[in-house]
Amino acid sequence: MERQRSFSIKSTSVFLALIITTISSAIVFFTFFSTSLIKSNSSNANFQIDLSPVASINETTTTNLHISDSSVSPQPNPILISTHFPPPENTSGSAKIPDFEHKTRGEVLVKEDKVVVTNLTSSVKLASNSGEEKKTKKRIKECDVTNGKWVYDNDLPLYTNASCPFIDEGFACQSNGRLDLDYMKWRWEPRDCDAPRFNATKMLEMIRGKRLVFVGDSINRNQWESMLCMLFQAVKDPKRVYETRNRRITKEKGNYSFRFVDYKCTVEFYVTHFLVREGKARVGKKRRETLRIDAMDRTSSRWKGANILVFNTAHWWSHYKTKSGINYYQEGDLIHPKLDVSTAFKKALQTWSSWVDKNVDPKRTRVFFRSAAPSHFRGGEWNSGGHCREANKLLNQTFKPSYSGKNIIVEEVLKQMKTPVTLLNVSGLSQYRIDAHPSIFGAKPENRRSQAVQDCSHWCLPGVPDTWNHFLYLHLLHKR
Repeated sequence: MERQRSFSIKSTSVFLALIITTISSAIVFFTFFSTSLIKSNSSNANFQIDLSPVASINETTTTNLHISDSSVSPQPNPILISTHFPPPENTSGSAKIPDFEHKTRGEVLVKEDKVVVTNLTSSVKLASNSGEEKKTKKRIKECDVTNGKWVYDNDLPLYTNASCPFIDEGFACQSNGRLDLDYMKWRWEPRDCDAPRFNATKMLEMIRGKRLVFVGDSINRNQWESMLCMLFQAVKDPKRVYETRNRRITKEKGNYSFRFVDYKCTVEFYVTHFLVREGKARVGKKRRETLRIDAMDRTSSRWKGANILVFNTAHWWSHYKTKSGINYYQEGDLIHPKLDVSTAFKKALQTWSSWVDKNVDPKRTRVFFRSAAPSHFRGGEWNSGGHCREANKLLNQTFKPSYSGKNIIVEEVLKQMKTPVTLLNVSGLSQYRIDAHPSIFGAKPENRRSQAVQDCSHWCLPGVPDTWNHFLYLHLLHKR
Protein backbone atom coordinates (compact mmCIF):
# COMPACT_ATOMS: atom_id res chain seq x y z
CA MET A 1 0.00 0.00 0.00
CA GLU A 2 2.88 2.38 0.90
CA ARG A 3 4.66 1.38 -2.31
CA GLN A 4 1.56 2.14 -4.44
CA ARG A 5 1.08 5.55 -2.77
CA SER A 6 4.75 6.44 -3.36
CA PHE A 7 4.44 5.49 -7.02
CA SER A 8 1.34 7.70 -7.40
CA ILE A 9 3.09 10.74 -5.91
CA LYS A 10 6.15 10.22 -8.11
CA SER A 11 3.99 9.91 -11.24
CA THR A 12 2.18 13.15 -10.42
CA SER A 13 5.49 14.99 -9.85
CA VAL A 14 6.88 13.81 -13.17
CA PHE A 15 3.71 14.88 -14.98
CA LEU A 16 3.80 18.37 -13.47
CA ALA A 17 7.47 18.79 -14.31
CA LEU A 18 6.74 17.83 -17.93
CA ILE A 19 3.98 20.50 -18.20
CA ILE A 20 6.19 23.24 -16.71
CA THR A 21 9.02 22.36 -19.09
CA THR A 22 6.70 22.50 -22.11
CA ILE A 23 5.30 25.93 -21.15
CA SER A 24 8.78 27.35 -20.51
CA SER A 25 9.99 26.13 -23.89
CA ALA A 26 7.02 27.77 -25.62
CA ILE A 27 7.70 31.11 -23.93
CA VAL A 28 11.37 31.01 -24.92
CA PHE A 29 10.44 30.14 -28.51
CA PHE A 30 7.92 32.99 -28.90
CA THR A 31 10.27 35.49 -27.29
CA PHE A 32 13.05 34.53 -29.70
CA PHE A 33 10.68 34.64 -32.68
CA SER A 34 9.32 38.11 -31.78
CA THR A 35 12.81 39.55 -31.29
CA SER A 36 13.93 38.23 -34.66
CA LEU A 37 10.87 39.71 -36.36
CA ILE A 38 11.40 43.18 -34.82
CA LYS A 39 15.06 43.20 -35.86
CA SER A 40 14.08 42.20 -39.35
CA ASN A 41 11.60 45.06 -39.64
CA SER A 42 14.03 47.54 -38.08
CA SER A 43 16.68 46.74 -40.64
CA ASN A 44 14.27 47.90 -43.36
CA ALA A 45 12.90 50.92 -41.49
CA ASN A 46 14.71 53.52 -43.56
CA PHE A 47 12.46 54.53 -46.40
CA GLN A 48 11.25 57.56 -48.28
CA ILE A 49 7.66 58.40 -49.06
CA ASP A 50 7.44 60.35 -52.27
CA LEU A 51 4.56 62.76 -52.25
CA SER A 52 3.38 63.89 -55.61
CA PRO A 53 2.91 67.66 -55.64
CA VAL A 54 -0.36 68.54 -53.97
CA ALA A 55 -2.89 69.37 -56.64
CA SER A 56 -3.84 72.99 -56.90
CA ILE A 57 -7.43 73.37 -55.93
CA ASN A 58 -9.88 75.34 -57.94
CA GLU A 59 -7.20 77.07 -59.96
CA THR A 60 -7.91 80.75 -60.43
CA THR A 61 -6.30 82.75 -63.19
CA THR A 62 -4.37 85.85 -62.13
CA THR A 63 -4.59 87.59 -65.48
CA ASN A 64 -5.26 91.33 -65.07
CA LEU A 65 -5.49 90.91 -61.30
CA HIS A 66 -4.40 93.96 -59.35
CA ILE A 67 -3.41 93.36 -55.73
CA SER A 68 -2.90 96.70 -54.08
CA ASP A 69 -0.06 97.52 -51.71
CA SER A 70 2.22 95.18 -53.63
CA SER A 71 3.86 97.41 -56.18
CA VAL A 72 7.16 97.29 -54.35
CA SER A 73 8.56 93.77 -54.46
CA PRO A 74 12.10 93.62 -53.02
CA GLN A 75 13.85 90.45 -52.01
CA PRO A 76 12.05 88.72 -49.15
CA ASN A 77 13.05 90.20 -45.85
CA PRO A 78 13.16 87.78 -42.90
CA ILE A 79 11.61 90.45 -40.70
CA LEU A 80 8.47 90.45 -42.79
CA ILE A 81 8.43 86.73 -43.39
CA SER A 82 8.27 85.90 -39.70
CA THR A 83 6.49 87.24 -36.71
CA HIS A 84 10.00 87.27 -33.85
CA PHE A 85 9.52 85.63 -30.43
CA PRO A 86 10.66 85.44 -27.58
CA PRO A 87 9.06 88.75 -26.84
CA PRO A 88 9.87 91.40 -29.41
CA GLU A 89 12.84 93.61 -28.61
CA ASN A 90 12.23 95.55 -31.81
CA THR A 91 14.99 93.90 -33.71
CA SER A 92 12.17 93.32 -36.12
CA GLY A 93 8.93 94.16 -34.42
CA SER A 94 7.56 90.82 -35.55
CA ALA A 95 7.51 87.40 -34.00
CA LYS A 96 8.12 83.71 -34.39
CA ILE A 97 6.11 81.71 -31.93
CA PRO A 98 7.84 79.03 -29.85
CA ASP A 99 6.95 75.74 -28.25
CA PHE A 100 4.51 74.29 -30.77
CA GLU A 101 4.78 70.83 -32.25
CA HIS A 102 7.20 70.69 -35.18
CA LYS A 103 6.07 68.98 -38.37
CA THR A 104 8.40 67.27 -40.80
CA ARG A 105 8.31 69.18 -44.05
CA GLY A 106 6.01 67.77 -46.64
CA GLU A 107 3.57 66.41 -44.07
CA VAL A 108 -0.01 67.21 -45.00
CA LEU A 109 -2.48 66.85 -42.16
CA VAL A 110 -5.90 67.61 -43.61
CA LYS A 111 -9.41 66.24 -43.42
CA GLU A 112 -10.15 67.10 -47.01
CA ASP A 113 -8.14 66.82 -50.18
CA LYS A 114 -8.34 70.55 -50.86
CA VAL A 115 -5.06 72.29 -50.07
CA VAL A 116 -3.26 75.43 -51.20
CA VAL A 117 0.43 75.00 -50.50
CA THR A 118 3.35 77.37 -50.30
CA ASN A 119 6.88 76.00 -50.60
CA LEU A 120 5.97 72.43 -49.73
CA THR A 121 8.77 69.87 -50.11
CA SER A 122 7.91 66.63 -51.85
CA SER A 123 9.10 63.93 -49.48
CA VAL A 124 9.10 62.76 -45.87
CA LYS A 125 11.92 60.68 -44.42
CA LEU A 126 11.46 58.34 -41.46
CA ALA A 127 14.77 57.13 -40.10
CA SER A 128 15.46 54.29 -37.66
CA ASN A 129 17.64 54.34 -34.60
CA SER A 130 18.20 51.05 -32.72
CA GLY A 131 14.85 49.75 -33.89
CA GLU A 132 12.94 52.93 -32.99
CA GLU A 133 11.52 55.31 -35.57
CA LYS A 134 12.38 58.95 -35.13
CA LYS A 135 9.30 61.05 -34.56
CA THR A 136 7.94 63.03 -37.49
CA LYS A 137 7.06 65.80 -35.05
CA LYS A 138 9.25 67.30 -32.36
CA ARG A 139 9.23 70.24 -30.00
CA ILE A 140 10.90 73.32 -31.41
CA LYS A 141 11.81 76.67 -29.94
CA GLU A 142 10.30 78.79 -32.68
CA CYS A 143 7.60 78.60 -35.31
CA ASP A 144 7.14 80.90 -38.27
CA VAL A 145 3.35 80.84 -38.38
CA THR A 146 3.26 82.93 -41.58
CA ASN A 147 4.88 80.10 -43.54
CA GLY A 148 2.11 77.65 -44.34
CA LYS A 149 -0.93 76.79 -46.41
CA TRP A 150 -4.68 77.22 -46.51
CA VAL A 151 -6.42 73.98 -45.57
CA TYR A 152 -10.10 73.20 -46.10
CA ASP A 153 -11.63 72.47 -42.70
CA ASN A 154 -15.19 71.17 -42.19
CA ASP A 155 -15.05 72.26 -38.53
CA LEU A 156 -15.17 75.90 -39.63
CA PRO A 157 -16.59 78.48 -39.32
CA LEU A 158 -16.34 79.31 -35.63
CA TYR A 159 -19.49 81.44 -35.91
CA THR A 160 -22.04 82.47 -38.54
CA ASN A 161 -23.97 85.58 -39.52
CA ALA A 162 -26.87 84.12 -37.55
CA SER A 163 -24.92 83.38 -34.36
CA CYS A 164 -23.05 86.70 -34.13
CA PRO A 165 -25.00 89.96 -33.76
CA PHE A 166 -21.93 92.20 -34.21
CA ILE A 167 -21.36 91.87 -37.96
CA ASP A 168 -22.40 95.01 -39.78
CA GLU A 169 -24.05 94.85 -43.18
CA GLY A 170 -20.86 95.47 -45.12
CA PHE A 171 -19.24 92.23 -43.93
CA ALA A 172 -22.32 89.99 -43.61
CA CYS A 173 -21.95 88.36 -47.03
CA GLN A 174 -24.11 85.31 -46.31
CA SER A 175 -26.95 87.44 -44.98
CA ASN A 176 -26.63 89.62 -48.07
CA GLY A 177 -27.26 86.68 -50.38
CA ARG A 178 -23.91 85.06 -51.04
CA LEU A 179 -24.61 81.37 -51.64
CA ASP A 180 -21.13 79.88 -52.05
CA LEU A 181 -19.83 79.42 -48.50
CA ASP A 182 -16.48 77.73 -49.02
CA TYR A 183 -14.71 80.99 -48.18
CA MET A 184 -15.69 80.30 -44.53
CA LYS A 185 -14.03 76.88 -44.50
CA TRP A 186 -10.38 77.69 -45.01
CA ARG A 187 -7.94 77.53 -42.10
CA TRP A 188 -4.35 78.69 -42.22
CA GLU A 189 -2.03 75.85 -41.19
CA PRO A 190 1.60 76.70 -40.36
CA ARG A 191 4.01 74.56 -42.31
CA ASP A 192 6.46 73.57 -39.58
CA CYS A 193 4.40 73.26 -36.42
CA ASP A 194 1.00 72.46 -34.97
CA ALA A 195 -0.25 75.74 -33.54
CA PRO A 196 -3.09 75.40 -31.02
CA ARG A 197 -6.50 76.35 -32.32
CA PHE A 198 -8.28 79.47 -31.17
CA ASN A 199 -9.97 78.93 -27.82
CA ALA A 200 -12.49 81.68 -27.05
CA THR A 201 -12.73 80.84 -23.35
CA LYS A 202 -8.96 80.91 -22.95
CA MET A 203 -8.76 84.20 -24.85
CA LEU A 204 -11.38 85.73 -22.58
CA GLU A 205 -9.44 84.54 -19.54
CA MET A 206 -6.28 86.16 -20.94
CA ILE A 207 -8.03 89.52 -21.25
CA ARG A 208 -9.99 89.25 -18.02
CA GLY A 209 -10.11 92.67 -16.35
CA LYS A 210 -8.33 94.26 -19.32
CA ARG A 211 -8.92 96.51 -22.33
CA LEU A 212 -8.33 95.05 -25.78
CA VAL A 213 -8.30 98.03 -28.16
CA PHE A 214 -8.21 98.07 -31.97
CA VAL A 215 -7.17 101.38 -33.55
CA GLY A 216 -7.23 102.03 -37.28
CA ASP A 217 -9.28 102.11 -40.44
CA SER A 218 -12.28 100.07 -41.58
CA ILE A 219 -10.05 97.04 -42.21
CA ASN A 220 -9.20 97.09 -38.52
CA ARG A 221 -12.93 97.39 -37.77
CA ASN A 222 -13.27 94.26 -39.89
CA GLN A 223 -10.79 92.50 -37.59
CA TRP A 224 -12.40 93.92 -34.45
CA GLU A 225 -15.85 92.63 -35.42
CA SER A 226 -14.27 89.24 -36.12
CA MET A 227 -12.78 89.20 -32.63
CA LEU A 228 -16.14 90.12 -31.05
CA CYS A 229 -17.78 87.23 -32.88
CA MET A 230 -15.06 84.73 -31.96
CA LEU A 231 -15.27 85.65 -28.28
CA PHE A 232 -19.07 85.80 -28.21
CA GLN A 233 -19.31 82.05 -28.92
CA ALA A 234 -17.93 81.32 -25.43
CA VAL A 235 -20.47 83.51 -23.65
CA LYS A 236 -23.38 81.61 -22.09
CA ASP A 237 -25.70 84.58 -21.62
CA PRO A 238 -25.75 86.97 -24.63
CA LYS A 239 -27.17 89.72 -22.45
CA ARG A 240 -23.88 89.79 -20.57
CA VAL A 241 -22.20 91.41 -23.58
CA TYR A 242 -23.21 94.93 -24.55
CA GLU A 243 -21.96 98.20 -26.05
CA THR A 244 -21.31 100.61 -23.21
CA ARG A 245 -23.21 103.48 -24.90
CA ASN A 246 -25.86 101.25 -26.48
CA ARG A 247 -24.51 101.93 -29.95
CA ARG A 248 -25.30 99.65 -32.87
CA ILE A 249 -22.33 98.96 -35.12
CA THR A 250 -22.55 100.92 -38.36
CA LYS A 251 -20.11 102.51 -40.80
CA GLU A 252 -21.22 105.98 -39.70
CA LYS A 253 -20.13 105.74 -36.05
CA GLY A 254 -16.48 105.08 -35.45
CA ASN A 255 -15.87 104.42 -31.75
CA TYR A 256 -17.22 101.43 -29.81
CA SER A 257 -16.60 99.68 -26.53
CA PHE A 258 -18.15 96.26 -25.86
CA ARG A 259 -18.13 94.97 -22.31
CA PHE A 260 -17.97 91.26 -21.49
CA VAL A 261 -19.47 91.43 -18.03
CA ASP A 262 -18.46 87.99 -16.76
CA TYR A 263 -14.81 88.68 -17.62
CA LYS A 264 -14.78 92.37 -16.64
CA CYS A 265 -13.08 93.26 -19.91
CA THR A 266 -13.79 95.51 -22.89
CA VAL A 267 -13.08 95.00 -26.59
CA GLU A 268 -12.92 98.43 -28.19
CA PHE A 269 -12.49 100.06 -31.58
CA TYR A 270 -11.44 103.62 -32.46
CA VAL A 271 -11.52 104.70 -36.06
CA THR A 272 -8.61 106.63 -37.52
CA HIS A 273 -7.73 106.34 -41.17
CA PHE A 274 -4.12 107.48 -40.84
CA LEU A 275 -3.32 107.33 -37.07
CA VAL A 276 -2.39 111.02 -37.50
CA ARG A 277 -4.77 114.01 -37.61
CA GLU A 278 -7.10 114.86 -40.46
CA GLY A 279 -8.10 118.49 -40.65
CA LYS A 280 -8.48 121.59 -42.80
CA ALA A 281 -6.22 124.54 -43.53
CA ARG A 282 -6.28 127.58 -45.76
CA VAL A 283 -4.46 127.16 -49.03
CA GLY A 284 -4.63 130.44 -50.93
CA LYS A 285 -8.22 131.65 -50.68
CA LYS A 286 -9.72 128.22 -50.02
CA ARG A 287 -9.87 125.95 -47.03
CA ARG A 288 -8.72 122.49 -48.02
CA GLU A 289 -8.56 119.12 -46.35
CA THR A 290 -5.08 118.37 -45.05
CA LEU A 291 -3.33 115.61 -43.15
CA ARG A 292 -1.23 116.69 -40.17
CA ILE A 293 1.52 114.11 -40.38
CA ASP A 294 3.18 115.66 -37.30
CA ALA A 295 0.15 115.40 -34.97
CA MET A 296 -1.74 112.42 -33.59
CA ASP A 297 -5.41 111.67 -34.24
CA ARG A 298 -7.75 113.46 -31.86
CA THR A 299 -8.98 110.18 -30.36
CA SER A 300 -5.49 109.17 -29.21
CA SER A 301 -6.17 110.14 -25.58
CA ARG A 302 -8.78 107.35 -25.46
CA TRP A 303 -6.22 104.72 -26.39
CA LYS A 304 -4.17 105.36 -23.27
CA GLY A 305 -4.39 102.78 -20.52
CA ALA A 306 -5.26 99.90 -22.84
CA ASN A 307 -3.65 96.55 -22.01
CA ILE A 308 -3.52 95.34 -25.61
CA LEU A 309 -3.32 97.74 -28.55
CA VAL A 310 -3.72 96.60 -32.16
CA PHE A 311 -2.88 99.35 -34.69
CA ASN A 312 -3.06 99.56 -38.45
CA THR A 313 -3.00 102.05 -41.28
CA ALA A 314 -2.51 101.42 -45.00
CA HIS A 315 -5.78 101.35 -46.90
CA TRP A 316 -6.36 105.11 -47.15
CA TRP A 317 -2.80 105.82 -48.22
CA SER A 318 -3.65 104.53 -51.69
CA HIS A 319 -6.42 107.07 -52.35
CA TYR A 320 -5.95 109.87 -54.86
CA LYS A 321 -5.24 112.73 -52.42
CA THR A 322 -2.64 110.78 -50.49
CA LYS A 323 -0.98 109.38 -53.61
CA SER A 324 -0.78 112.73 -55.39
CA GLY A 325 0.39 114.60 -52.29
CA ILE A 326 -0.47 118.03 -53.73
CA ASN A 327 -1.26 120.65 -51.06
CA TYR A 328 -2.37 117.89 -48.73
CA TYR A 329 0.36 117.03 -46.21
CA GLN A 330 0.86 119.50 -43.39
CA GLU A 331 3.59 119.92 -40.75
CA GLY A 332 3.02 122.80 -38.36
CA ASP A 333 1.93 125.76 -40.48
CA LEU A 334 3.67 124.37 -43.55
CA ILE A 335 1.49 122.76 -46.21
CA HIS A 336 3.71 120.89 -48.63
CA PRO A 337 2.98 121.88 -52.23
CA LYS A 338 4.03 118.35 -53.18
CA LEU A 339 5.18 115.47 -51.00
CA ASP A 340 5.79 111.86 -51.97
CA VAL A 341 3.33 109.45 -50.35
CA SER A 342 6.07 107.12 -49.06
CA THR A 343 7.81 110.01 -47.33
CA ALA A 344 4.53 111.20 -45.83
CA PHE A 345 3.66 107.67 -44.68
CA LYS A 346 7.00 107.33 -42.91
CA LYS A 347 6.66 110.72 -41.22
CA ALA A 348 3.17 109.80 -40.02
CA LEU A 349 4.41 106.49 -38.60
CA GLN A 350 7.27 108.27 -36.85
CA THR A 351 4.71 110.59 -35.23
CA TRP A 352 2.75 107.51 -34.13
CA SER A 353 5.86 105.73 -32.84
CA SER A 354 6.84 108.77 -30.77
CA TRP A 355 3.36 108.77 -29.23
CA VAL A 356 3.65 105.08 -28.36
CA ASP A 357 7.12 105.50 -26.83
CA LYS A 358 5.86 108.41 -24.73
CA ASN A 359 2.45 107.11 -23.65
CA VAL A 360 2.68 103.31 -23.45
CA ASP A 361 4.15 101.42 -20.51
CA PRO A 362 5.58 98.15 -21.93
CA LYS A 363 5.21 96.48 -18.53
CA ARG A 364 1.47 96.98 -18.68
CA THR A 365 0.61 97.09 -22.39
CA ARG A 366 1.27 94.82 -25.38
CA VAL A 367 1.44 96.69 -28.68
CA PHE A 368 0.76 95.12 -32.08
CA PHE A 369 0.85 96.59 -35.56
CA ARG A 370 -0.98 94.67 -38.28
CA SER A 371 0.59 94.72 -41.72
CA ALA A 372 -1.22 95.92 -44.83
CA ALA A 373 -4.11 93.76 -46.00
CA PRO A 374 -4.36 93.29 -49.78
CA SER A 375 -7.17 94.34 -52.09
CA HIS A 376 -8.03 92.29 -55.19
CA PHE A 377 -9.51 94.29 -58.05
CA ARG A 378 -9.82 93.24 -61.68
CA GLY A 379 -10.39 95.67 -64.51
CA GLY A 380 -9.99 98.85 -62.46
CA GLU A 381 -10.05 100.24 -58.94
CA TRP A 382 -12.94 100.45 -56.48
CA ASN A 383 -14.25 103.64 -58.09
CA SER A 384 -13.53 102.77 -61.73
CA GLY A 385 -15.29 99.49 -62.37
CA GLY A 386 -12.90 97.18 -60.52
CA HIS A 387 -14.48 93.90 -59.48
CA CYS A 388 -13.92 90.48 -57.91
CA ARG A 389 -17.39 89.07 -58.47
CA GLU A 390 -16.37 85.81 -60.13
CA ALA A 391 -13.68 85.04 -57.56
CA ASN A 392 -14.98 82.19 -55.39
CA LYS A 393 -11.73 80.20 -55.37
CA LEU A 394 -8.33 80.76 -53.79
CA LEU A 395 -5.30 81.66 -55.85
CA ASN A 396 -3.29 78.48 -56.34
CA GLN A 397 0.22 77.65 -55.15
CA THR A 398 1.87 79.03 -58.31
CA PHE A 399 0.98 82.51 -57.08
CA LYS A 400 3.83 84.15 -55.18
CA PRO A 401 2.85 86.84 -52.66
CA SER A 402 4.80 90.09 -52.90
CA TYR A 403 5.94 92.53 -50.23
CA SER A 404 4.34 95.91 -49.80
CA GLY A 405 6.45 99.03 -49.72
CA LYS A 406 4.34 100.21 -46.80
CA ASN A 407 5.24 97.09 -44.82
CA ILE A 408 8.93 97.79 -45.34
CA ILE A 409 8.48 101.33 -44.03
CA VAL A 410 6.58 99.97 -41.02
CA GLU A 411 9.44 97.60 -40.34
CA GLU A 412 12.00 100.39 -40.50
CA VAL A 413 10.04 102.55 -38.06
CA LEU A 414 9.47 99.69 -35.59
CA LYS A 415 13.21 99.04 -35.46
CA GLN A 416 13.80 102.55 -34.16
CA MET A 417 11.27 102.35 -31.33
CA LYS A 418 12.14 101.74 -27.70
CA THR A 419 8.72 100.19 -26.99
CA PRO A 420 8.43 96.54 -28.12
CA VAL A 421 5.90 96.27 -30.94
CA THR A 422 4.89 92.97 -32.51
CA LEU A 423 4.18 93.01 -36.23
CA LEU A 424 1.18 90.87 -37.12
CA ASN A 425 2.27 89.93 -40.62
CA VAL A 426 -0.91 88.93 -42.44
CA SER A 427 -0.13 90.31 -45.90
CA GLY A 428 1.24 87.27 -47.71
CA LEU A 429 -1.29 84.69 -46.54
CA SER A 430 -4.17 87.10 -47.24
CA GLN A 431 -3.05 87.66 -50.83
CA TYR A 432 -4.21 84.13 -51.71
CA ARG A 433 -7.76 84.92 -50.60
CA ILE A 434 -9.28 86.68 -53.59
CA ASP A 435 -12.38 84.58 -52.87
CA ALA A 436 -13.07 86.13 -49.46
CA HIS A 437 -14.08 89.73 -50.26
CA PRO A 438 -17.70 90.93 -50.13
CA SER A 439 -17.74 91.91 -53.83
CA ILE A 440 -21.42 92.71 -54.55
CA PHE A 441 -22.47 91.11 -51.26
CA GLY A 442 -21.31 94.05 -49.15
CA ALA A 443 -24.92 95.21 -49.04
CA LYS A 444 -28.37 93.70 -49.00
CA PRO A 445 -29.95 93.38 -52.47
CA GLU A 446 -32.38 96.22 -51.81
CA ASN A 447 -29.52 98.51 -50.74
CA ARG A 448 -27.21 97.92 -53.70
CA ARG A 449 -26.82 101.06 -55.73
CA SER A 450 -25.05 99.35 -58.60
CA GLN A 451 -23.43 96.04 -59.53
CA ALA A 452 -20.52 98.13 -60.80
CA VAL A 453 -19.44 99.21 -57.31
CA GLN A 454 -17.85 96.25 -55.55
CA ASP A 455 -15.90 95.78 -52.35
CA CYS A 456 -12.69 93.87 -53.01
CA SER A 457 -10.83 95.41 -50.06
CA HIS A 458 -12.77 94.38 -46.95
CA TRP A 459 -13.47 90.79 -45.96
CA CYS A 460 -16.57 88.70 -45.44
CA LEU A 461 -17.18 87.49 -41.90
CA PRO A 462 -16.58 84.80 -40.91
CA GLY A 463 -13.43 84.75 -42.98
CA VAL A 464 -9.82 85.87 -43.30
CA PRO A 465 -9.75 88.30 -40.31
CA ASP A 466 -10.44 85.28 -38.06
CA THR A 467 -6.95 84.08 -38.98
CA TRP A 468 -5.45 87.45 -38.11
CA ASN A 469 -7.06 87.18 -34.68
CA HIS A 470 -5.77 83.64 -34.33
CA PHE A 471 -2.25 85.05 -34.78
CA LEU A 472 -2.97 87.64 -32.10
CA TYR A 473 -4.22 84.87 -29.81
CA LEU A 474 -1.04 82.82 -30.34
CA HIS A 475 1.16 85.78 -29.41
CA LEU A 476 -0.82 86.49 -26.27
CA LEU A 477 -0.88 82.79 -25.39
CA HIS A 478 2.90 82.66 -25.53
CA LYS A 479 3.33 85.70 -23.30
CA ARG A 480 1.18 84.42 -20.42
